[in-house]
Amino acid sequence: MEVKSTAVKQLHDLHPSSDTTWVDSFPSKIRPYLYLARVHNPAGTLLLFYPCAWSVTMACYAHGTPISTVWTYVGLFLAASQVFHAAGCVINDMWDKDVDAAVPRTSTRPLASGDVSMIQAFAFLIPQLALGIWLLMQLNDYSLRLGLSSLGLVVLYPAMKRVTNWPQAVLGMCFNWGALLGAASVVGAVDWHVYIPLYLGAACWTIVYDTSYARQDRDEDAKYGVRSTTIIFGDRIRPILAIFSAVVCSLVAYAGYCNGHGLPFFGGLALGALHLARLLARTDFENKESCDATLLSNAWFGFWVWAGALADYLVKMQL
Repeated sequence: MEVKSTAVKQLHDLHPSSDTTWVDSFPSKIRPYLYLARVHNPAGTLLLFYPCAWSVTMACYAHGTPISTVWTYVGLFLAASQVFHAAGCVINDMWDKDVDAAVPRTSTRPLASGDVSMIQAFAFLIPQLALGIWLLMQLNDYSLRLGLSSLGLVVLYPAMKRVTNWPQAVLGMCFNWGALLGAASVVGAVDWHVYIPLYLGAACWTIVYDTSYARQDRDEDAKYGVRSTTIIFGDRIRPILAIFSAVVCSLVAYAGYCNGHGLPFFGGLALGALHLARLLARTDFENKESCDATLLSNAWFGFWVWAGALADYLVKMQL
């Protein structure tokens, strides 16, 4: 244990933690838990939230529900996204504690550095899951069952990094469940012709942004036996992600077509597609900072798609 602690300390000295964040204004006993839940970084929450917002808004558009319904469910899913993202980060870090301790970028995470023990992390996880389930219980029974059915994927995803070269695909499956759940919460059912393409498009989007983000850890992942699309894509990462980006936009466009959307929706999607193309062209996959920045930047694609769906809804409702 002493050798391991010394190794971790040496990594900290060589690779100090990132710049000070607003979390550092909290008492030292609370800070590690806030970092464990990633509350200092909104990227994950936004990436989890936007497919929910797409689905809610598209369902409200199709069924002509009042604007109050849009904001009620968008607000609920924003809160749920924060809670479930935090819980997912805790679960992921519990699985990856030893590997994280050996990788410079993740060695300062609370579990990897020893600031939080496994027992403390588990105790921190329980109320988050309880709050998340309570939020799901505010939805109709169909949505509650649909939401709970995704929890197995959330728990199993970290293990997939040891089992398959496509863990990003598994992440996409669990991270974008909201593309189904949003519509179910509004109307108590899912129009599979619309929301399966939306779900698959969002899952492909996850492959794009998580592969870009994980590229900074490619060498360490290969060394420690962590599987990833960034390893199998190799030097072809840019053209392969360009193909996936085209698939994302095509599937979201098809979902919009099946839902009867008009020009505002497709205008928003076009802006999102331009952003994805620009981001992919400008990302330096040999630069860790550039890869790291892609995560938050990708959230803008989600925003533009939602903005288009919301604009289309407002036009239809003449608001």
